[in-house]
Order: sequence, then structure tokens, then C-alpha cells
Amino acid sequence: MPHQALPQIEDITTARNLLVHELQTTLDAVDPTQLQTAAKLILTSPRIFLFGAGRSGLSLKMVAMRLMHLGLQAYVAGETTTPSITAGDLLVVASASGTTTSVMNAVEVAKKNNARMLAITTAPASKLGQLADAIILLPAASKSDTGERASQQYAGSLFEQAVLLVMDTLFHALWKSGTQSSEELLKRHANLE
Repeated sequence: MPHQALPQIEDITTARNLLVHELQTTLDAVDPTQLQTAAKLILTSPRIFLFGAGRSGLSLKMVAMRLMHLGLQAYVAGETTTPSITAGDLLVVASASGTTTSVMNAVEVAKKNNARMLAITTAPASKLGQLADAIILLPAASKSDTGERASQQYAGSLFEQAVLLVMDTLFHALWKSGTQSSEELLKRHANLE
């Protein structure tokens, strides 16, 4: 392993400020009507399946948990207890490039079963974007963008962070527009931890 210098406090502060700035800029650029469309899809679907590869997938696992807290039937695709997707269900996927093989495989299965699909991506013209019933466009870098045009962070970090924050924004709006108290949501929280 190459020798790694210990970062200085100034370096850490600079890094934090960069991340906060990039996230604020990215979230400010998200079209609120896209989130409203996503909310409608979520609320009108009997079941919601979420899938992404790598860190995007980890972000969507956190989203699945929050949707479950709202009392919605939310599943993480690929888990052993996840049922089959069927007509009327919703598949929520995240892929910055819109070409991630495992994501596209899931999309094809969902489409064959007449499920609807919400794509979170940086590439609305991709095949993923074209197949989506709705898109949340995040103006962030994909993992292969090393030119620092969209982000100074490594690989797809900004996209992965923004996936979580934009979906947490949507969760919060859904929760506050309803009548459930935080105590009601907490009753659904895992107790076998």
C-alpha cells in the first residue's frame, strides 16, 4: 500500500465544504415536478421494488427502509425474501450512466411483467431513460467521469450521495403530507436488531 499522508484539518474542512457545495448545487438543479411524479408513482403502486448496483444500490436500500416506515410494501430486489414483480408494481432504479448491466437486466424483467419504472440517472437519453415511465435527473458525475466536469469527488460519489438525499427529500415530503406521526412510523422500525 502506498504511503498515505495524514490530512490536515484544513484539508478536511475543504473537503467537507466541497461536498456540501456540490450536493447543494445538484439538489437545487433537480426538477421538483419530477419528484412529484415520482411521489405519485410510489403512492399508486401496490408494491415498490428498489435496485441499484454498488453504492447506488446501498443508497436505495436506505430508501426502501424509509418507504417501509411509511407503511408501503417496499422490497430490495435481489434479497432472498423479495417476491416476483408483477403488473402495476413499481421498480425504482439508480444508474448514473443508464447502462449498468444488472440494472438494465432488472428493468427488462420488470417491463416484461408490465411493471412501471422510475429511473434515477444522469443520462435521460440512455436506454434506461428511454424505458422509464418517469425520471429523476441528477446532474452529477458517473463513476467513469474522471474529468471533474460534474464533480471534484471520486467516481460516482456525488451521484450516490444525491440519490439518497433526493429520495430522503421525497420521503420527508410524503411523510409530512400525510397524517402519520413519527411514533407511528417508529412502530414499523426493525426490532430484531
